[in-house]
Amino acid sequence: MTATPTVRILVCDDEPVIAGMVASILRHEGHEATEVHSGPDCLAAIERGGIDLVLLDVTMPEMDGFGVCQALRSRESGRQLPIILLTGRTDLDTRVEGMHHGVNEFLTKPVNRHELVARVRAQLRIVTLTRELERVERNLKSWRPATARPE
Repeated sequence: MTATPTVRILVCDDEPVIAGMVASILRHEGHEATEVHSGPDCLAAIERGGIDLVLLDVTMPEMDGFGVCQALRSRESGRQLPIILLTGRTDLDTRVEGMHHGVNEFLTKPVNRHELVARVRAQLRIVTLTRELERVERNLKSWRPATARPE
């Protein structure tokens, strides 16, 4: 039996208390959660590799969450990375803009623990299924059937 790999989640929020609370909930669920507090730090952490999912605040100084999403989706390391946008905004325009920038899911602040866990689990199921499909595709591409002999 193989051990379940550790899931690495990056929490990016310019408010350390919020980032810490979200990361604490995720750690309690058995995930590895790292906190960063700016858009550039978020991008740098993702470039280092090993991140499975990002929880990202919208409103941050220097570079907002939409800018981070746009930068991520333009890079190979961030094209398929699931992003859950954390926002205090509840307006439709924010959600539509997030979708235009490649956000996978939304969580409204203040974050509800049960909703956070459920949305993270849903995104991680998608990650697992996508990786499995990629593995099967690689196996199929490497498989070469024996040449059939004419009868």
